Amino acid sequence: MFGYVTANLKELTKEQTRRYNQVYCGICRQIRERSGGLSRLGLSYDMAFLALLLMSLYEPEETAGKPACGLHPLRPKYWVDNEYIRYAADMNVALACRNADDDWQDDRKLSAKVMSRSLGRNLPGIRERFPRQCQAMDDCIAELNRLEAENCPNPDQPANCFGTLMGELLVYREDLWAPTLRRMGMALGRFIYLGDAARDYRRDCRKKRYNPFSAMGGGEDRPRWEEYLVLAMGRCTGEFEKLPLVQDKALLDNILYSGVWVNFRGEKEKEEGT
Repeated sequence: MFGYVTANLKELTKEQTRRYNQVYCGICRQIRERSGGLSRLGLSYDMAFLALLLMSLYEPEETAGKPACGLHPLRPKYWVDNEYIRYAADMNVALACRNADDDWQDDRKLSAKVMSRSLGRNLPGIRERFPRQCQAMDDCIAELNRLEAENCPNPDQPANCFGTLMGELLVYREDLWAPTLRRMGMALGRFIYLGDAARDYRRDCRKKRYNPFSAMGGGEDRPRWEEYLVLAMGRCTGEFEKLPLVQDKALLDNILYSGVWVNFRGEKEKEEGT
């Protein structure tokens, strides 16, 4: 379920693009240092959104650099670092591990099994640092597996389950902003889950895999499904606008008001072969 909460690169200024890449490279660097180089294969730009959101909210001191790395030995990349970059790195590894587990269960991909084992070695340390978030992941996956096994016909149930998980990930600490971040994460998680279901509808039907929209019955109805997504993202941005964000606000606006739709509709077109 990675790949939706990313920027519309065509609408970013040069400065915004530079900043976006610095955050992404900072997360990549921290994944390497905290979890090993192979773990970077699960890196997603979605986690750059998480880091940018928390950095804008809490405005921490940042360090920066431009060393060469194994992925870019000839053209070093600028990076930034702070506690929220490191948090995003840990959450990326934990989510990527569970995503690999899901791919192994669904498609028996050997690469997914190898990735799951490699990433899984880092989970005890991440769980020690962030027990609440890791427990939320465990509970969400268990509940989603139960709903899928029962062929749950109500899309709201699995969508809310994933929304609960995203709400816990957006909350870095229990403070004044935690309720708003949880509500924002709930809506964002619903958008991601339902968008993924809409994108994968035909493929899931071909492979006879669970999909909440096929379980609901009534056949393919993409205009109706998109209404669900518009509602979810509207609730997400409604909570987002309550946060006192200044730093990187324009970049975050690009992601939530433009990037998520460009990516959803682009993935939908690829799935439909148009």
